[in-house]
Amino acid sequence: MVVKSVAINAYQNAMDIRRRTVDSTVSESLKKPQEPVRSFNDTLKTSLVKVNDLQSEKKVMIEEFASGKSQNVHELMIAMQKAGMAMQMTGAVRSKVMSAYKEIMQMPF
Repeated sequence: MVVKSVAINAYQNAMDIRRRTVDSTVSESLKKPQEPVRSFNDTLKTSLVKVNDLQSEKKVMIEEFASGKSQNVHELMIAMQKAGMAMQMTGAVRSKVMSAYKEIMQMPF
């Protein structure tokens, strides 16, 4: 019966180690600092800067491809798609903001 107690002790040790690992993981995840809340204005400005950067990157890649400096069509197509999608999303957000503005302006006071 000594074998059983050794096996039980090993199992309990393994469970203790596992519990400590889970506890430390949970406590570490709870310690993460909260990101400060950004205003809508800051979020919008940051997003527009990113869209502008994507457009600039696309323009540079097109110029490099046209001048023969770069022959990577795959990267060029990816940059063009990213810039196109970013511009479409920006237009969609603009339309939603404008419709919300019009709706607010039509509210009776």
